[in-house]
Parts: sequence; structure tokens; C-alpha cells
Amino acid sequence: MKATPLRIALISEHASPLALAGGEDAGGQNIYVAHVARCLGDAGHAVDVFTRRDAATLPPSVTLQKGVRVLHMDAGPAQFVPKEQLLQHMPAFAAAAAPWFDRGPAYDVVHANFFMSGWVGLELRRRFGVPLATTFHALGLVRREHQGEADLFPAQRIEIERALAQQSDSVIATCPQDEADLLRLYGAPQHRMANVPCGVDIEALRPGDKALARQRLGLDPHEFIVLQLGRLVPRKGVDNVIRAMAQLPAALPARLVVVGGGSVEPDEVATPEIGRLRRLADTLGVTPRVQFAGRRERSALRDWYVAADVFVTTPWYEPFGITPLEAMACGTPVIGSAVGGVQYTVLDGVTGFLVPPQDPSALAARLLDLQRQPALAAAMGRAGVRRVRSQFTWDCVAQQLVDVYESVRQYGVQPVSVRPVPVGMGQQRSVAGLRPTPTVAAGVLQ
Repeated sequence: MKATPLRIALISEHASPLALAGGEDAGGQNIYVAHVARCLGDAGHAVDVFTRRDAATLPPSVTLQKGVRVLHMDAGPAQFVPKEQLLQHMPAFAAAAAPWFDRGPAYDVVHANFFMSGWVGLELRRRFGVPLATTFHALGLVRREHQGEADLFPAQRIEIERALAQQSDSVIATCPQDEADLLRLYGAPQHRMANVPCGVDIEALRPGDKALARQRLGLDPHEFIVLQLGRLVPRKGVDNVIRAMAQLPAALPARLVVVGGGSVEPDEVATPEIGRLRRLADTLGVTPRVQFAGRRERSALRDWYVAADVFVTTPWYEPFGITPLEAMACGTPVIGSAVGGVQYTVLDGVTGFLVPPQDPSALAARLLDLQRQPALAAAMGRAGVRRVRSQFTWDCVAQQLVDVYESVRQYGVQPVSVRPVPVGMGQQRSVAGLRPTPTVAAGVLQ
């Protein structure tokens, strides 16, 4: 890390570092923000994480560790709100954040995570002259391509993302595919692009004794265990894994364990996706082979990764995907779909296999390869550990981010133009005005 300490504002409107991964609307961004904040704090930087208050009992400020605070902004109801419905509350978020910027000492950089945080970051940048770095974590145009009408984000997302891509002082891509999409679809200036991946906590996630892990979890020591872990939403492609399990030989003792959801006990009300997947397993006749384990604390995840013979993640698309790296850190080979960040983190034939998304036959074939060749699986597991420790530790990620922060601080806020844009109801608004209609967000910088 650089010797000069920085004062950093991390904005993460819907993904608090205090939230559980795999829980309700919690996932990789929560993990990213939590570990980046902690590593920056460990290096001597002062970090404030701005996130939305989603429970009335949350205090205004929570100390995460020395030098790192989580600040809860009043923006919309103090309860869980799906992120697809949060854009209209971003003016209130920006207004709640402003007094923290007024108090001083001045922030050296704002690092916005996700497009709504970027909307807030643009307003704080305009008002306080603090340079803005933006990590998108997911892109609306890419999401729309893969989800179509299932994408429930408002249409304004695309225009906001385009403004951020073109006018942030630095645009941080998390993998080569992310960078290519930002350049091709959003016109991000090449000279403002940086490529910084996500990371893994290699102290918490490391290889271990598979037999002991299975014993602690109550898993059969003789079954071929396939693990799926993370948010349970359709785009993660868990149905693809269930279809692949149905294609494995009936005599093979195999089990798919699905960890994640909105409750500790698997609940179809808390996690509707579980109901859909259970019905699919029943239709395919593989219900005995599919086990839903519910949500688990971060501290318990290592046992699940270590206990598995293979970790599988076959989403339709994945902006980055931290779970494959976590599995690799634990010495477990990974089979992933050749999309987004997964095709960057998983080295095909080295740390695991890449397969086409939504192709259960290809997945089943690779599962059998690993089941029938334990020496190959073990070698891939060792290669995964080496890859993670050499390139994907959070300390390495934080160091690269500090380099970005130092660069934008050196060059300062770049000039931008502002013009009004339609926001619905026949009105014209600018992001500088922060006056949205009741159901549609305010305009954006263009």
C-alpha cells in the first residue's frame, strides 16, 4: 500500500458489508465491499461505507474495525426493499450522505459500487468536487440481453450507466469481459479504464480434511458431492445442475447440495426459487439426489467447499462471480459456465472445466470426468489454490484499488457536461436537481 493514508467513501446502496452472503438480495457485492473496506483499513486508510438503512434498529454508524465505519443512510422505508425498486430513493440517499461530506476532513475519492451508488456518486462529485471511481458489478444492457422481460430494473438504468461509464474519473472493470462490455456497449473512455478483480479471504477459505468436513456436516463419506452455493435466483442456473444430475448413471451415489436462500432452514416462502427447483427435481425423478441446506453463515462455508468433490456454477451470465474463487481457494475443482467472469477465473482444463450455459449434457459429462478421475480432480484443486493465492487475494485487490484512487486524486475531477433528460410524467430533470417523480428516478448526467 502507499504510505500516504487516504480518506475513502465507499458507496454501496443496497449491499451492506454487514449483510449475509446468500441471503435475501445479498451476494458478491456485499462480500466485495466488506473485504475491500477491511483491507483498506488494515493498510491505514480511513474508510466510510455508505449504505441504505434497511432496518429501523440500525444505528447511524457502526464501526466495522479500526478506521472503517458503516454509515446508514435514510433513503426509503427502513426495511428490505428489492434493489429493482430502490432507484427512486437515491436522491434521499445523496441528501443523507451530504452532511458527512460537509463535516470534513475531505474525502480523497468516492468509490461507487453498482449503478445506483454511481448516481449518488455523481451528485456528490458535482457538489463536493471529489473524484469518482465506479465499479458496476453488473451491467444493465448485459442483464437485459440475458433476462429480457425478467429484468425488473427501471429503464433509466441504462442511461445512468452510460453517464457513469463516460464521466467517472475511473471506471473499474472486474474482468476482461466486463471491460470489453463497458467499451463496446457504453463508450467508456479507454484511458479511464482500470481492471481490478474481486478477491478471496484465503485465511478463512483454505484446503482442509474432506472426511472431517463431511462428518461435521452430516454428509455421506462415500457419495460424490456436487456443491452449488450462492444466491438462489433463476439466472444462477441451478436448474441446469439438477438436469445434469438426472443424466448421471442411476447406480452412481451422487448428491447435489444447494447452499443459500433467505432462511437457515430451506423455505419456499422465504426463497421461492427453492419451490421451483424442488418441482423440477421431482419431475426428473432426482429428488433423493438434491439436498437444500439453507443459508449458512460465512464462517461455516469453508466446510461446505471442502466437503464437496466439485463446485458447480453454471449461470446464464455472471459479471464476475466470487464463489468459484472461494471453492478454488479451498482446493475444490470448479465446473463453470463459459460466461462473464467465470471464464476468466476458472482455467479450463487446469483449475476445472468450462461448459456452455444451459447445457446439462455437457455438465454431466464433465461431472463424470471428475468422478472417474480423482487424481485429475485433486490436481485441479491444487492448481486452483495456487491461482487464487497468486492473483486473487483481497490484499492484492485493495493494493490495486489504492493505485486507482491515487491516480484519480492526482488528476482530480474531470470536466463533465450536464443536460436535462426526460424522467416521466412529461417533466425534465437534471441529476443536479435531485427531484424525481414519485416512481421514476431523477435525470442523469450525460
